Formats: sequence, C-alpha cells, structure tokens
Amino acid sequence: MTRTHGREYLAIPGPSVMPEAVLRAMHRAAPNIYAGELVEMTHSLIPDLKKVARTKHHATFYIGNGHAAWEAALSNVAAAGERVLVPATGRFGHGWADQARGLGIETEVIDFGKSSPVDMNRVADALKADKEKKLKAVLFTHVDTSSSVKNDVKAMRLVLDDLGHPALLMADCIASLGCDRFEMDEWGADVMVAASQKGLMTPPGLGFVFFNDRAAEVRSKMACVSRYWDWVPRSNPTQYFMYSGGTAPTHHLYGLRVALDMMMEEGMENVWARHDRLSRAIWAAVEQWGQGGSLRFNITDPALRSRAVTALRMDAPDATRLREWTESEAGVTLGIGLGMAEPGTPESHGFFRLGHMGHLNPQMVMGMLGSIEAAFNALDIPHGSGALSAATRVIAAG
Repeated sequence: MTRTHGREYLAIPGPSVMPEAVLRAMHRAAPNIYAGELVEMTHSLIPDLKKVARTKHHATFYIGNGHAAWEAALSNVAAAGERVLVPATGRFGHGWADQARGLGIETEVIDFGKSSPVDMNRVADALKADKEKKLKAVLFTHVDTSSSVKNDVKAMRLVLDDLGHPALLMADCIASLGCDRFEMDEWGADVMVAASQKGLMTPPGLGFVFFNDRAAEVRSKMACVSRYWDWVPRSNPTQYFMYSGGTAPTHHLYGLRVALDMMMEEGMENVWARHDRLSRAIWAAVEQWGQGGSLRFNITDPALRSRAVTALRMDAPDATRLREWTESEAGVTLGIGLGMAEPGTPESHGFFRLGHMGHLNPQMVMGMLGSIEAAFNALDIPHGSGALSAATRVIAAG
C-alpha cells in the first residue's frame, strides 16, 4: 500500500520544483510565431536574463540543455586544433572537456578529484607553462552538481590577469545561476553558460550563453562557426526567428517570463539570501545526524559548498536504502550520487544529494528533512539526534 498520496516533492538538483504560475503560463495554445504578443514578450526576457547573470553585455538562448550551452559557447571561441584548459572538480568539468574534444579542440585537464575545489596555484602553473599563450580558454565550473563544490570565479580571473594570459574565462553556472551568488561582470567572466531547469525554475529545454565584448572579439576572428550555434545573430537579431535559430521554444519562453518576473519581484540579493538560509538549515541537520552515524558532507568546508545542492556520503548501501524509503514511503525523491562511483558498484550505494534550488521555502525544506529523519528511524540507520531542531533554529534566526 502506497503512503505517498498528495503532492510528491522532487528534491533532486534539477530539474527543480516548477512554480504553479510557470506551469499555468505554459498551459496555452500555440501562439503566432511571427508577430504580436510572443515577439514582444521575448524581447523583454533579455534585459532580465542579464540582471540574473549580473552583466551588461550579451545574452542568448538556445533550444537545448546545459550540454547544448557548453557546445554553443565553445563553437564561438575555439576551433578544431586549438587548446583549452579545464580544471575539473567532480564530474561536469570532465563533461565539458569531452564536449570540447568532440569538436576537435585539444583539452588539458587538471583533475582535482571529487571533494576539493580548484587549486589556483596548480592552474597558474599550467598557464605559466603555456609559454606561447596558445590556450584559448579556461573552462571553469562555478558549481559542480555532482560534488556540490563551489569554485572561486573571481580568483580565477585574478590568476589570468596576474599572468597576463589572454585565455577567455568561461564559467559553467548551470547548477548555480539564480541560487549561488554570481557576478559575471564584477568577477570578470568572459563567457557564462546556464540552463533553464535549475535556479530559473523552468522545464528543461533552454540553454543560455552570456558573453562580453572580449569574447565577441574572439568570435569575430573565428574562420567558421556553425550557423545554428553562432551567437552573433542570436544576440542581435534583425528578425525574430534569429533568437532561436528557427522556430521559437514558445511555451518555454512563456514559462521563463513568469519565472523571471518572480525573481525580479523578489530581487537577486533576496534570492541569494533565501538559498543561503535554507542551505544552512539543511547543513545544520546533516551535522547533527552525522554525530551518531556515518553520514558526512562530501565538501567539509561550508564556504566551499554550493547553495543549490549538497552532496553527502554514508556507509553503503544505506544511501540507496534511504533514498528508496523516502521516495516510496514519503513521496520525497532525493538525488543519486552522480559521478561519485561507477553505477551499479557497491560503492555507488554510499552517496546521495539534496537539491535545494529555485522555487523553495522553509516548509518544503523541513518536509524533506523530516522525511529523511523518518527514513533513518524506519531503516534503523544510526544517526545523531536533534537535526530538525537545529534546522528550525537556523530558519527562525533568518
């Protein structure tokens, strides 16, 4: 007999919970794609996307996911045979590097493992070794969704500037945009990629590429760029279809408009503060549970953790047992330990993740934490006491 009557809660690190207002906005007949409401509404998205990214430069969108945004960004600044540097922390830096290799771009990967941030000294050494300054870009993951580590984009910019290296700084904010503070212009990112299904609270299907004038100059010297990935017509369209390289993703755009309205009404500073407060509540609970059992953070230093996702470790197979119980008995789906161990191995059952991004409030977080507490008790998994009280104190303190 199922015990999950009522609304289920998807507490994975994307797709995130979609607001009812976003879903209602998308529930409509297909619009005219040549003139009228859709055209004007699409024009209005660009300034607000720039506000979320904290840039005054260029914003483009593509029909696709984060992987599409990776390829779109690369296609505009690096050609086959050219080189990029990839500091990888967790899984997704390796994914972006593989995307580059598929385009014929040579990659130099520095692997920092699955529980550590980028070591700027090692990156600086790699840049110093590039005597002829052939590296076109540094592919830098702001937040790795698998490990939950948050890397310092501003510090990476300072390394490049101190060395006088011309490589573009390209930031992957797919997990972090709209959750963790990100300041594209202030921190000096030349290119940033994101997607719709996480902090932007819209279904999967839109990828975003933001770029500054320095990146635009690099694009202008490219001998050949795919007609579809080319960001030039998308960022300055003379006809409406150029925004999308063809037929617009109409219903996604309607949903995105409402999601951006919600973010603009709340204000980006408040959006970041809300994510910070709810993250700290989750971490307070995890700290208490960990005092009496095997549960522990993948990233031990709170300053290095994302405010969008928390990766956790515990004795196998208890992580899988816990996830299965919360989903079947409480209607709460927790994230798998993506990229932490080979799928299907005994070790893979010792990891899980908590997604806390986008459309989220204290009662949702407390419901998730209460379900996890119930799972610990139902499965006789050793754990410390006082987790829910610790979380409520953080929420009450504001």
